[in-house]
Amino acid sequence: MDIINHYFPKLTEQQREQFSALFPLYQEWNSKINVISRKDIDNLYLHHVLHSMAIAKILNFKPGTTLVDVGTGGGFPGIPLAILFPECQFHLVDSIGKKVRVAQEVAQAIGLKNVTFQHDRMENVKDKYDFVVSRAVMPLGDLVNLVKKNVRKESNNALPNGLICLKGGELQSEVYPYRNKATLYNLTEFFTEPFFETKKGVYLPL
Repeated sequence: MDIINHYFPKLTEQQREQFSALFPLYQEWNSKINVISRKDIDNLYLHHVLHSMAIAKILNFKPGTTLVDVGTGGGFPGIPLAILFPECQFHLVDSIGKKVRVAQEVAQAIGLKNVTFQHDRMENVKDKYDFVVSRAVMPLGDLVNLVKKNVRKESNNALPNGLICLKGGELQSEVYPYRNKATLYNLTEFFTEPFFETKKGVYLPL
């Protein structure tokens, strides 16, 4: 939890309490339903929570912004972002029901009021949002084809509406078709821990 306070020192007391509650909740649920690698649960704040919050370093969403989290799994990046942006609305989608249930239970336990959930494939989600967020769910081209129908045109943020996703490793070939539009962020611009050396964020207006 100290690492969250270090990089986000302006959190409210309620936000601190919500972030602090994540570890015992995910630890308990992970013992029943494996949503995070068992050997990785001790790294929850670094590998999952802070990683998800990198999206907030790319764009500080204005109140009223709507976002859909594609392939949220146990709630990443959606739940950390929903804590961080209580005046934005988040819709978390995953095709695996038990993972959606964990995300729902965690959100309910910490009192999140700005999240909704859908156990479904993204192909079946028809609503439009300002931004699509995701964490390494599929190759960039596949993701773009899947979600471009879900991005509304009217923008209200510092960046035009579109996709912000978190990825690792070599991305040049994935990003190449969008090289004139996409912006690539090395997460070491935001966080100094070695874990982030191979991690990137991709912003693509849609």
